[in-house]
Amino acid sequence: MADFSSALYLGMQHATGQLAPWRQLSLGKPAALAEAPGARELASELAALQGCAAASLLPSTLHLFFDLFRMLACRRCVVLVDGGAYPLARWGAACAAALAPEQMRVQEFAAGSLAAARRAARHCRETGRMPVILADGYTPGAARPPPLAAYAALAQASGGCLVLDDTQALGVLGEQGSGSPRLHRLQGLPVLVGASLAKGFGVPLAVLAGEAAMVARFDAGSVARLHCSPPSLAQIHAGQRALLVNRNCGDGLRAMLRQRCRQFRSALALAGLRCEGGEFPVQRVLLPAGCDGFRLHEALRRGGVQCLLQDAGRRMALMFLLRADHTVQDVALATMAVISYMKELA
Repeated sequence: MADFSSALYLGMQHATGQLAPWRQLSLGKPAALAEAPGARELASELAALQGCAAASLLPSTLHLFFDLFRMLACRRCVVLVDGGAYPLARWGAACAAALAPEQMRVQEFAAGSLAAARRAARHCRETGRMPVILADGYTPGAARPPPLAAYAALAQASGGCLVLDDTQALGVLGEQGSGSPRLHRLQGLPVLVGASLAKGFGVPLAVLAGEAAMVARFDAGSVARLHCSPPSLAQIHAGQRALLVNRNCGDGLRAMLRQRCRQFRSALALAGLRCEGGEFPVQRVLLPAGCDGFRLHEALRRGGVQCLLQDAGRRMALMFLLRADHTVQDVALATMAVISYMKELA
């Protein structure tokens, strides 16, 4: 089976024998009482990679965004949500707004629309509320990322901040896989970056990065750090290994990933099939009108190709998640199968 349903973009897997050993998986106490060995050092490395002053580790982005928006709700604010933002960060904002409805409101604007963001930020200023712009560093399938530098400048001019979910970009985009802050030159602007290492680096671990005072404030008030289990020693060791692999051969893995994306797109383009995603490893193949996506998806599975089926409104699409460890033969099998079965089922 050629599996294109896994988002381990760089192919990092971190087998037990590849990790440094540990004598106990957990300290049995929350991070607010004691940091696990290596946690601070890993957080510092991740902050430096992203071009931020400080960082904090969390078990997941759900924990991270829940606590982050609770902290931001200490001031009267409106979370201005870019329409392309991923659900997890939205859930964090919605929970915080439900817990403190007088302090925080949530308002969505059209994905990537700087004009709409400006209008919403102006209304925030007029009503005495701080604008908090929420956006993804990159949305799979989108033609381009949101105007992040403009969002950050707008937040700064309005006395607010930009909250970035950079899960898709970290490890994949930017110099050395640094993600959106360096790629879009956001240093020095009021930006808080939340990201999971689960995709680019293959580690189920989250990191919040930003200005040192804001990260320290987050650590002091985080209920996850007080009431939830912190990242385990296994996660921390996997994170350390991921950054070591990234330093040694990350650029090569990212180059290989781009080659696989180009191979995939070129083969489908020659057959006249439209594919969205650019050189990002999430490739969205739009199905022709009248094509039975369910039958096609099942035919591919029986033919040894595992992908995802997406109902994109009026048109269905196949989602292929490419990885650096896919071979030329894997990609060729997938594209030939799509072309062949699509003709057969037309």
